[in-house]
Amino acid sequence: MAKNGKIALVTGAGSGIGRAAALALQGAGYSVVLAGRRAEELDRTASMASADGGDTLAVPTDVSQPDAVKALFAKTRERFGRLDLLFNNAGINVPAIPMEDLTWEQWSSVVGVNLTGPFLCAQEAIRLMKSQDPRGGRIINNGSISAHAPRPHSAPYTSTKHAITGLTKSIALDCRAYDIACGQIDIGNAATEMTQRMTQGVPQANGTMMVEARMNVKCVADAVLYMASLPLDANVLFMTVMANQMPFVGRG
Repeated sequence: MAKNGKIALVTGAGSGIGRAAALALQGAGYSVVLAGRRAEELDRTASMASADGGDTLAVPTDVSQPDAVKALFAKTRERFGRLDLLFNNAGINVPAIPMEDLTWEQWSSVVGVNLTGPFLCAQEAIRLMKSQDPRGGRIINNGSISAHAPRPHSAPYTSTKHAITGLTKSIALDCRAYDIACGQIDIGNAATEMTQRMTQGVPQANGTMMVEARMNVKCVADAVLYMASLPLDANVLFMTVMANQMPFVGRG
């Protein structure tokens, strides 16, 4: 597919959902800025891009650091001149251990990437989207169904994903006057490296271990692409995409 003239920025683009979404957008004609901490994995994502799609620009970035985020968006503006879509996807977790055994460093690392990072990226995206011509754009935040039904021993991750919902609503409210739409996608068990352990069994709320169903990560990429395709006078505020047989709807 030919380039469509639109520019997307995907954080966490070096693996999993970020890589799949970035490649789907690039294949649909977007030029895509690939952000993530591992330069070699960003280059690998770029090497997988469609020859008929948009351009790619890999920018190694730690989204928890304000200066790194400012540099990321400065390079985006320098290369492409505008930004039509930000997919705030980057996220990390820490080992599933009792809350009282978590260190401050573990807590802070999750908050830094999962919450501060999306805030910093949204700030820079909003500044660019408000000033560009034509004005506006779209921000999609990667939430989690963990915010609705936590897994055992997931306090840092679950807390940040609750906060992402508040950030999504605030951006959607504060930025609609500037033709900036903001929505959130909550994902359940996409088949990526991060969820591979689910095929061996993961702890359940009732104390048992259970193998959980996963879905093709392409389903998530297609959902992001759909959200991105809407005109700016329409918005998917919240979307849940999940493996149909995972133990989410109900009580365990």
